[in-house]
Amino acid sequence: MKKITVAAAVILNKEYELLVVRKQNTQYFMQVGGKLEIDEPPEQTIIREIQEEIGCEAQVEQFIGRFETQAANEPDHELISYLYLVAIAQSPRIAAEIAEMKWVRLDDQTTLLAPLTREIVIPWCEQQLLEKN
Repeated sequence: MKKITVAAAVILNKEYELLVVRKQNTQYFMQVGGKLEIDEPPEQTIIREIQEEIGCEAQVEQFIGRFETQAANEPDHELISYLYLVAIAQSPRIAAEIAEMKWVRLDDQTTLLAPLTREIVIPWCEQQLLEKN
């Protein structure tokens, strides 16, 4: 199985909603992020991708972990994700290859979410919310 390696951002607002984007010509909403360039550390990739995709200055707050899931839009590909909790300095806006962007509640049942978002990100966010309260 082919592998795709990406850096991905968990971006939450004050209401604890998760920012997800859908790239052009795809169905699934997913984390802001993208493929690592040659010799580019994932921490650098995530800052670059946030700037390119949603036009925001960003600060990495925490490395959440390295995860392997099914790729959302590329059949027969495994996704290797370096996942980061990220704070953005201003309101996000659609840029680059992004077709749509929205904030989703952690209990959202209607949005078509990528495997990484559904299987890893949302359970992690729910756990953080439990620990916070």
